[in-house]
Amino acid sequence: MKYAAKTSVSTAKSKQEIESLLEKYGAQQFISGWNAENAVVGFTMDNRQIKFILPMPSKTEKRFTHHSRGMRTDQAALAEWEQACRQRWRALALVIKAKLEAVESGISEFEDEFMANIVMPDGKTVSQMARPAIAQAYATGQVGNLLPDFTK
Repeated sequence: MKYAAKTSVSTAKSKQEIESLLEKYGAQQFISGWNAENAVVGFTMDNRQIKFILPMPSKTEKRFTHHSRGMRTDQAALAEWEQACRQRWRALALVIKAKLEAVESGISEFEDEFMANIVMPDGKTVSQMARPAIAQAYATGQVGNLLPDFTK
């Protein structure tokens, strides 16, 4: 089951929680925005720009427009879609809070926690740059062993 699958916390409240968390933990800048496909949360902290791209569900997805007995009403479909959006925003708030707390508690370093989301000079995140190389390495079998060879 997805985290916060039945949450009643609004997306606006989750966004505000994220902004408050970032301010509490020392962010120097904050921005958020959205389009039909994605929401974006960005901030500056520890002299790094961080960007989370949150894929948003499409209102026309069958899981919103249909149920086991057929089509949903427009109002019911909208309610299902809004629930999915609320769930994603709650999950993002949890992820950011957990990362910030791990850094604050000394469990990990800031750059380790946020590495995938660090914005590079070309505007892409480290994740956007690294994913193709990782996929290529695994597709070609050019990946080292996870554990050392204990037979030698």
